[in-house]
Amino acid sequence: MEELHYCLSDTIYALSSGPGKGGVAVIRVSGDRVRDVLKQLTDLEKPVVRHAYFKPIKHNGKILDQALVLFFEAPFSFTGEDVIEFQIHGGRAVIQAVLEALGDQSGCRPAERGEFSRRAVINGKMDLTQAEGLLDLIHAETEQQRTQAFGQMKGILGQLYEEWRQELVRHMAYLEAFIDFPEEEIPPEKLKEIDGHVLELAGKIEAYLNDNRAGERLREGFQIAIIGAPNVGKSSLINALTHKDVAIVSEIAGTTRDIVEAHLDVGGFPVVLADTAGLRETEGRIESEGIRRAVQKAEEADLILYVQDGTRWPKAEKLPENLKHKTVLTVWNKSDLMSERGKELTVSAKTGVGIPNLWAEIKSVLERDFVGRGSGLITRERYRVALKTCLERLYAAVQVAELELKAEELRLAARALGRITGRIDAEDLLDVIFRDFCIGK
Repeated sequence: MEELHYCLSDTIYALSSGPGKGGVAVIRVSGDRVRDVLKQLTDLEKPVVRHAYFKPIKHNGKILDQALVLFFEAPFSFTGEDVIEFQIHGGRAVIQAVLEALGDQSGCRPAERGEFSRRAVINGKMDLTQAEGLLDLIHAETEQQRTQAFGQMKGILGQLYEEWRQELVRHMAYLEAFIDFPEEEIPPEKLKEIDGHVLELAGKIEAYLNDNRAGERLREGFQIAIIGAPNVGKSSLINALTHKDVAIVSEIAGTTRDIVEAHLDVGGFPVVLADTAGLRETEGRIESEGIRRAVQKAEEADLILYVQDGTRWPKAEKLPENLKHKTVLTVWNKSDLMSERGKELTVSAKTGVGIPNLWAEIKSVLERDFVGRGSGLITRERYRVALKTCLERLYAAVQVAELELKAEELRLAARALGRITGRIDAEDLLDVIFRDFCIGK
């Protein structure tokens, strides 16, 4: 694993726009030596903050390019440090020349992965959830992913977790007052009140965790597995749903050996369709492995499309026992060959008949799982782990009578929340005590 070396005293630079050719490329520079760099490369000595200059970039007596130059003064920049942005022409040679010129400046080095955002977190410009929201926004491929990521980047999650943490800090302050300053004679009823508030917060967090992992699934993509016996038309169905030749179609049983996936945008929701090997008894090692993977994919999926052969209607293949707890849509394929049909969901992957109805059913499942859940969903497993730890400590706090142990459990609960945002400050508790209790009079 590559070892990263961070030094906040260094001035860092990097290409911030996408790699490759383009009309415009943006190079960002951040750190204490930004003003020196600006003077060396553009002759600007006293730049006006947030003013756009059109200046030649010069190095070793040569003009490298004409650039739009913007200066952002600390702490009012993305990183919280002095920052320059060079908007240059997007040719590879131009970009390379400017980067080499920056590398020749004293105290400057190329930025490590994510180092601009890391500095923004260290300098208090954003918390960890906002930084991760920014990353998700960059990688968002659908409207719903963009909406979720943008909300997280703007601080919806961080604000929620910080409000819960601050509530615990307030309760801890009262407990510390009981422990260290008994002469204050704080009413004992306050302990019962604190336990009540702690239980109320625990209930909120428990309900919040009961979200069916909607945020994580929205971020990673809603998984749909297409399963069924060989030759029922699974590969034809995924091709019909995607309007592409995603999977090989053949009358030979066992053609599909591995998982074939297609990524789609369905009404703004990211969907991953997976075609799988036909489920049947076989002694072939390769096909058996394909079937094992098919079952595993179905177990991991959010929705199963269980494809049946319409020519055998109403005789259906039985769903494997280990999949009966999953959300399943039974799809009768080859409706063009069916002599009769009931009220079942029928399609013809060959002619396209019924495909819009199938999509409508899929969309209804998506809307049921995602629409109306609001903002501030849990988007990462590390948040979930920390929240569960917090919940355990809250319940432990109300079960112990000793004030020292109760305060310690609340401290651990608050620390778990602080790990999510990166805001763990031992001075918070002292600040609250002095502000609320006027101790030291």
